[in-house]
Amino acid sequence: MIIGKLTLNYFATMTSNHLKSVKKVILLFFIGTLAAQYPADSLYRAPNTTLLKKIFLYPITKWQQFSYNQPFLNCQFEPSCSNYGAQAIHSHSIITGLFMTSDRIIRCNSNARQYHKDMDGQFHQDGRLMDPVYNPSDRVTTKSPIIAAGLSMVIPGLGRVYAGRTVDGIYGFVMSALAINNGVNSIKKESILAPFYIGLAISIYGGEIYGAYRTTKYYQPIKD
Repeated sequence: MIIGKLTLNYFATMTSNHLKSVKKVILLFFIGTLAAQYPADSLYRAPNTTLLKKIFLYPITKWQQFSYNQPFLNCQFEPSCSNYGAQAIHSHSIITGLFMTSDRIIRCNSNARQYHKDMDGQFHQDGRLMDPVYNPSDRVTTKSPIIAAGLSMVIPGLGRVYAGRTVDGIYGFVMSALAINNGVNSIKKESILAPFYIGLAISIYGGEIYGAYRTTKYYQPIKD
């Protein structure tokens, strides 16, 4: 009887705490819709944005509130990685949007400008690299996007190396390895954050496969 009462009290407490958490989430969503100050806020508040997409857009709006006020966090791309991610999630399915966001973050590295010049990419008037969400024109290439995607499926990053972007491939491999390792460890430790780490690992791994395909198809250097 005592164990039964303790169990009931435990679940009652958990239920109460759960309801409080849900109320806080709902309150945060409500507050988030009151004012749009940053680019992602407009997409978050858009009438055609579903509740599920709002859940994924909300962290981006919070990130922009911080990053837009930090000069050292200026992105080298236009749109910035956070705006790119918000637009990708808003205009595509959530899974595709997450893959696209992961791909962009991997490409935003120290060699991005040189790769952009090699493919004769366009530049914003302030010098940032123009890289819109929609696909640019196909490039004439002898390399197969399907093979690139398959290589990154086996070894993350290898497809980008095959496509000629070795630095991107290294970043992709490292990020994928770290994410997968964290996901596996969270399962072994039965962490409450395991779903988050697993989701992150899937997003980065999927983004690596998608990125290898996209790099081979759209981001090839101009041939003389």
